[in-house]
Amino acid sequence: MEIFVQIYEYVIFFYSLTLILLYSALITLSYFRISKYLSQKNKELEKIVAESPFIPGISIVAPAYNEEVTIISNVSSMLTVNYPNFEVVIVNDGSKDSTLDLLIEHFEMEETQFAYVEKIKTKPFKRIFKSTNPKFERLIVVDKENGGTKADASNAGVNVAKHPYFICTDVDCVLERNALINMIQPVLKSKEVVIAVGATMRMSNSCEVESGIMTKTKLPKAIIPLYQEIEYLRSYLVGKMGFSVINAVHNVSGGLGLFNKEVVIAAGGYDPLSHAEDMDMTTRMIAYMVNYKQKYRVAQIPDTCCWTEGPPTVKVLNRQRTRWARGLLQIFTIHRKYLFNRRYKQMGLITFPYIFMFEFLAPIIEFLGYLFTIYLLFFGGINFNTVWIMLFFIYIAGLTLSFFTILFERKVSHMFTDREYIRLFFFCIVEPILYHPLIVFFSIKGYIDFLSKKNFEWGQMTRQGFNTNTPREEIRSSTAN
Repeated sequence: MEIFVQIYEYVIFFYSLTLILLYSALITLSYFRISKYLSQKNKELEKIVAESPFIPGISIVAPAYNEEVTIISNVSSMLTVNYPNFEVVIVNDGSKDSTLDLLIEHFEMEETQFAYVEKIKTKPFKRIFKSTNPKFERLIVVDKENGGTKADASNAGVNVAKHPYFICTDVDCVLERNALINMIQPVLKSKEVVIAVGATMRMSNSCEVESGIMTKTKLPKAIIPLYQEIEYLRSYLVGKMGFSVINAVHNVSGGLGLFNKEVVIAAGGYDPLSHAEDMDMTTRMIAYMVNYKQKYRVAQIPDTCCWTEGPPTVKVLNRQRTRWARGLLQIFTIHRKYLFNRRYKQMGLITFPYIFMFEFLAPIIEFLGYLFTIYLLFFGGINFNTVWIMLFFIYIAGLTLSFFTILFERKVSHMFTDREYIRLFFFCIVEPILYHPLIVFFSIKGYIDFLSKKNFEWGQMTRQGFNTNTPREEIRSSTAN
């Protein structure tokens, strides 16, 4: 047994050391990328993009299923974005509540004739609605049979979208007014084909919204959304910004991402059977470009471009993280050929190994570590003279990562008060005790559910919505494209 204890100690030591070195590198890369991005921000260019009629058009695609609580506020938010050439495509995915009726009534919609071309196969299309009010002429509502997943609805939206680029988002999201201006700039500046662009997403819980516009940002009061705020900031401002330096961004979020429509269609669209349709889509788009020997780039910008309502309770968080874990395991089941495959360059040698080692295996290693530690406690196999030093070292490394994340947020956005930043850092201190074990448990549960082929149901999060009104007359009047 002693030899197993030694092996366990060495595995944990080198795994932790590798992870610390990796995050140190990501922090460094992210710092220089963010600094360079901010120094090159050009207000004049932003003005040109906002006013030019020659800027590439963008379709905002947002599936909706039983979203009656927030649908009007969030669609209004999409209609108020500051961009000269865009449309909003809402896909009603067979809602059983009054989602469609509310859209028709509020935005003065009527059924219209439309040449629906099924470039990507979906569940049957029913009808299309457009507004009779010129103020809402940018809005299109697609009514279709329920496909069971967001992917199927997104594909229907892509089929309808008329512009060469589209933003995939959720109807519970509130877009920043300059989101499209910021996200299209990597496309305009890059010498290579930019197939996707990601941006920072934040929690809308406790924020104030008026007429579909975010008017005041606040740190979430509830603990679960607050920890999601921390997670999101770490993921976007350190992880993805760092990986973007070497063109190794592994996933453009399904909550907010700008995509090259031609490449998406060529890659087969979103997989309706996937539990992680955003990562699956990003993977297949990269594989498509590599297979056809095309240079490409997946860009990431640090700007906050979107707010989304995070799970308010442990029960809803459980559904979300279990689904994410199932999706991650499914990704490696379907796309295992890319792992350590030199042909696929960054994706094969950097992206997939990283995801496999430090996202997929991490919950398994931690969970086994908990069990092994309990076993050693019972049999007196723990060297308390060294274990506390090791745990403290790992804890400080994790806290340092969170500290730099908060500093990066202040550098890029500075959306909170000093008191809120102090509160945020305090919860980072207790995160390993209060929150992280839940994530480990839910991930393991997701893996088990996938391996046992347990029936999967897309649970619906109960939206709390915003306590604001959305008067039609305050929505910016749209103009013809």
